[in-house]
Amino acid sequence: MFKRLTIIFILGFFAVFCSAQQIRPAKSSEIYRELKTLKHIPKVLYLAAHPDDENTGLLSWLVNDQNVETAYLSITRGDGGQNLLGTEQSAALGLIRTHELLEARKLDGAQQFFTRAIDFGFSKNTDDTFKQWDADSITADVVWVIRKFRPDVIICRFPPTSAAGHGQHSASAVIAEKAFKAAGDKNMFPNQLKYAGIWQPKRMLWNTFRFGSTNTTAENQLKINVGQYNAQLGMGYGELAGLSRSLHKSQGAGTQSIAGIRTEYFTHVLGTPAKESLFDKIPMNWSDKGIGDIDELIDIILLSFDYNRLDKSLHGLLMLRKRIAELPDVNLRRDKLEAIDHIILSCTGFMGEVVTNQAEAIAGGSYNFRLNVIARSSSPVILERVNWINLTDNLNRKLSADSLITIERKIQIPANAPLTEPYWLEKPVKNAATFSVANDTLIGAAETEAALNVSLSLKIGIEKFEVKLPLSYKKLDPVKGDVVEQLRIVPALDLSFAEPVYFAREKEDLKVTLRLKANKYINYGKVSFKIGNTIIKTFTGINLPENTITIKDFLIPAEDLAKIKASQNKLEAVFTSENDELTKGQILIQYPHLPSLQYFVPAASWLLKGNIKVTAKRIGYIQGAGDLIPEFLRQGGLQVDILNESDILNPVKLATYDAIVTGVRVINTEKRIKNWQTALKGYVENGGTMIMQYNTTQDMALQDFGVYPFSISGKRVTEENASVKFLNPNHKLLNYPNKITAEDFNGWVQERGAYFPDKWDEKYEPLFEMNDTGEESLKGSTLYAKYGKGNFIYTSLAFFRQLPAGNVGAARLFFNFISIGK
Repeated sequence: MFKRLTIIFILGFFAVFCSAQQIRPAKSSEIYRELKTLKHIPKVLYLAAHPDDENTGLLSWLVNDQNVETAYLSITRGDGGQNLLGTEQSAALGLIRTHELLEARKLDGAQQFFTRAIDFGFSKNTDDTFKQWDADSITADVVWVIRKFRPDVIICRFPPTSAAGHGQHSASAVIAEKAFKAAGDKNMFPNQLKYAGIWQPKRMLWNTFRFGSTNTTAENQLKINVGQYNAQLGMGYGELAGLSRSLHKSQGAGTQSIAGIRTEYFTHVLGTPAKESLFDKIPMNWSDKGIGDIDELIDIILLSFDYNRLDKSLHGLLMLRKRIAELPDVNLRRDKLEAIDHIILSCTGFMGEVVTNQAEAIAGGSYNFRLNVIARSSSPVILERVNWINLTDNLNRKLSADSLITIERKIQIPANAPLTEPYWLEKPVKNAATFSVANDTLIGAAETEAALNVSLSLKIGIEKFEVKLPLSYKKLDPVKGDVVEQLRIVPALDLSFAEPVYFAREKEDLKVTLRLKANKYINYGKVSFKIGNTIIKTFTGINLPENTITIKDFLIPAEDLAKIKASQNKLEAVFTSENDELTKGQILIQYPHLPSLQYFVPAASWLLKGNIKVTAKRIGYIQGAGDLIPEFLRQGGLQVDILNESDILNPVKLATYDAIVTGVRVINTEKRIKNWQTALKGYVENGGTMIMQYNTTQDMALQDFGVYPFSISGKRVTEENASVKFLNPNHKLLNYPNKITAEDFNGWVQERGAYFPDKWDEKYEPLFEMNDTGEESLKGSTLYAKYGKGNFIYTSLAFFRQLPAGNVGAARLFFNFISIGK
């Protein structure tokens, strides 16, 4: 059911601007392109499954050469992918990849949409995918995007067949076809019609491809030349595409910027077939719709366009705006008014920002802000009024050309201001494959608009404009210069556990550490630890100074822990202060190529009990792409040292470790490992234990990384509940110090593992056999070999997901691996 969304209807000649933290004029070349886009009517929606699935070369060409409004709809936010930047997984990784996609769109000029679907990891076919995705709800989301964006042409990246190479890829095409048919049917998803009318795109095509050895192109398909040089960009569209795609940094999707024309291929899917171009039989401009006078007005503005004096175009633009405002088609009128209003404001050289010197604020607090505004136009721009949220200034002040105006005011943040976080992460997920969105009308949006804005009323010529400036934080960074970001609303206090997992040992007290971030003074608070609805222990008399972070230890007595019977428990913390219950912790993500990203999660950690043994004491860890296993091992009572190159090349130092563990994808991310291989083999040969976690086949630093030869493949088991056969139940790795049984493979998340070895020397012994439904059995998930006096284990099992998720069985098995030499 769609819930009501407050909508401001723009009457007369008012427009609303609200997007970035600053309103800044576009470059002359961008304004010129926007004018040409204003002349064109069609829209294109490109559709695929994940961030980095889109054809950035085609998007760049559509936006910058064909000058048509174009958007990319990614079914998911890439939550199940890999992270080459850090340890973030799942929702945090999806948030990173969302904003990497938005940064890419800033370069190629397209818009960006999403659905509620969660990327739950690799799937092999559509049957597997739709066991987790709800096809109807995701189809409804795509229909909603179509009805709101109203594309004339939909282009799919993938087919609905196995040629797509990934079950979610092919599922995206299945959903696209259903949505294409449903969007124009008033009987389909009728609740949406309260907010958007039906819309029937003209056609759907599949953008065929050559990926590796797979070639789905053919000479009898529709062919379009792209990649041409654009003098205003200073590069070809293929070069721009490389820059755009390379912003998918967390996925390691860096791409060459390739100059020169190339051919894109398309095959018909639904609707009216295209024979000559993507836009056959679609009105391209206003004249094709019988409104030629608008084309004439735009042509006059283009012919007289002065790249150095944009304000010369204002008179013509204001006339054009008045004509567009008379259009009877409400949707077309709204879209084109929004576009021309952006152009007009840019042509005045307007810049506006509302900034404070602190990054975070709490609801109800008062903070000092500065409004900075400037215009660079000989035509007058009048600042009539400023609405500061809690007060209004009537100014009627002319913005003198190129003279900055600064006004300072104290603004009180409304007491009901929501926390700053992505709308799709505000509520617990509906299930492992679907986000829960409180306001259905937000579905499709890449992110929500800023909730707190200062509103300016401007007068340009005789027309009036409403400009919204979000409350922002601004600082001078000694490396980056000015940094302007969204002001983040935070709770009075947020709390989180210092570790994702704790081990409760029999007859021992448990030290639990909390991170308490007080954003205001906390007087005599208390914290309770609970499992389910049962409070395990409460601590009182906690005082915290304002704007401080306190790391505080709490000792839960053994007698309280003895009451806990389950082996895997979710331990939660609740902080009570002044009758307010505070239960969430801030997740703050900061990378140089992205704005600061924030969301909140319940303060919780896994508490593990039971028969979990380990005999190893000291572990050396070689970091790979980033995972949380070192923290997990430390909570298990082990000393874990992160090894640097001098450590690895020092045989005396290596010999002090009971086991060496390599992080995930170390062969892909650590190019120096080829220099370390001899030392690591020597460590094993002299009696050490080495556990190497999974690697991929892409960009490998070396091919021969085992103690004996083996090769990895793309084979995997994606069903996390796939049955596991023990090939040698009596093997030491399955019996010491923990007896491993089938129960230890219960409750795994996302997958069993990926990139299994498919060929190996006979000196290796495979431990397990497993397979996805209907597929061949695979024996390469874990290989063991005795080498000299030591032990080598290569495992493609997804321990990097299971251990932070508190899976007891995975912990017992991993502890066996690192204990085999002890």
